[in-house]
Amino acid sequence: MPFGYVSPEQSMKDKADYARKGIARGRSGVVLQYREGILFVAPNPSRALHKISEIYDRIAFAAVGRYNEFENLRKAGVRYADVTGYLYDRDDVTARGLANWYAQALGTIFTESLKPFEVEIVVAEVGDTPERDQIYRITFDGSVADEHGFVAMGGQADQVAGVLKDRYEEGMPLARAIGAALAGLEGQGPASNGPEIVASQLEVAVLDRGRSHRKFRRLTAARLEALLEEARRPAASSPAADEPERRKDGADSTDSAPGGRANGDGPADGAGTADPK
Repeated sequence: MPFGYVSPEQSMKDKADYARKGIARGRSGVVLQYREGILFVAPNPSRALHKISEIYDRIAFAAVGRYNEFENLRKAGVRYADVTGYLYDRDDVTARGLANWYAQALGTIFTESLKPFEVEIVVAEVGDTPERDQIYRITFDGSVADEHGFVAMGGQADQVAGVLKDRYEEGMPLARAIGAALAGLEGQGPASNGPEIVASQLEVAVLDRGRSHRKFRRLTAARLEALLEEARRPAASSPAADEPERRKDGADSTDSAPGGRANGDGPADGAGTADPK
């Protein structure tokens, strides 16, 4: 056996360990379905470097890991989608096709390069109905998983996914979906409850089923702050929520008080925030 020989099995194991350690150093990201589409949430204080981006009309991209590596993948995915849509038809550009393309690219890099990409990405496509939504998770070695409902990636993904499993429900409104995502992201770290994440530290976007043509939309500024307040309100105000029920029996028949309703699903566009970690 020549000096310095490393078996293929050991080489693959070393590459996988290297990539996992690099990805785990960053914060997790969350992608989950809600009533009107698909939600993307990632801790991200930067206003210039995006973890979440639009790929095509109904398709978006989210990633964690090394920014320069997943940004190159994002640009390549946009070119692939544009060329496919131009040569054939816009309907031929699908999340499944993009996921397969990313899997081949990452698999080749992992096998042939000395250093693998330290990235984990999600490609999602919103359908005309929730049943037709597609979410694909692609890992550093080119493995593809078809996810349903929600997916957590990067950082302490298993811990975040455990919280989401308890909090996620099909058909949730946008504010509740954001609340579930925050519950998972704020629980990262050795402590059971991490620090509260504010709007300036988040990058949030949606694929909105109700929008025409281009479905991608970023949630920023006052719109995001209002959604965060609404998402956290039930836990803080649940005792008060029972007050009308307790007063109902003793209320006079001539009394009337119209209830307010928070609007959590109105459109708002703007620039997002991002983070290379």
